[in-house]
Amino acid sequence: MAQKNIAVVAADGRVARKVITEAVNRGWNVTAFGRKDANTGDAQTYVKKDIFDLTPADLAGFGAVVDAFGAWTPETLPQHSTSLSHLADTISGTDTRLVIVGGAGSLFVNPEHTVTVSQTPDFPDAFKPLASAMAAALADLRKRDDVKWTYISPAGDFQADGERTGEYILGGEELTLNGRGESIISYADYAIALVDEIESGEHIQERISVVRK
Repeated sequence: MAQKNIAVVAADGRVARKVITEAVNRGWNVTAFGRKDANTGDAQTYVKKDIFDLTPADLAGFGAVVDAFGAWTPETLPQHSTSLSHLADTISGTDTRLVIVGGAGSLFVNPEHTVTVSQTPDFPDAFKPLASAMAAALADLRKRDDVKWTYISPAGDFQADGERTGEYILGGEELTLNGRGESIISYADYAIALVDEIESGEHIQERISVVRK
């Protein structure tokens, strides 16, 4: 990618901070957009601005925009769709890539792609509303051809404090297990995969997934 500038939106979260650190360590210039008063990560530039207030001018000149938005309460879950739609509208028709920190619940568990992880009997009821909201946002995104998006789903066990092994398995639309039968990845290894995708640009308008090797 010619432009070594990326933006990370909703940059105050733990996944976002791991992505920022990984990108900075690889020589990227990172601008973080968040709602806190001060920079909480390693980004060289920090802008206090809500995701819904971002304009085309704010996101102009970046090779990629990383969307790390998250919402968990019943009243805010619909914002997974509305925030992603807003970001897509903001960079529509440009060469700026949109790379989304996704969820695992919408990954498929059968070759026919008719059953998702969140529809399996063992999926916790407490996480079903979140999985449904994130799946709806992905479904809306799939309808767009005006944005160079990539949606990256983590493994089922997404570990905030897991170790950085430096290795991962790249999967697609289906839940992928490693050689030990695990669906697990750390935030740090997920960040490696995400920055790798920014650098390679191999999965435009695709959903991919990652699991620890």
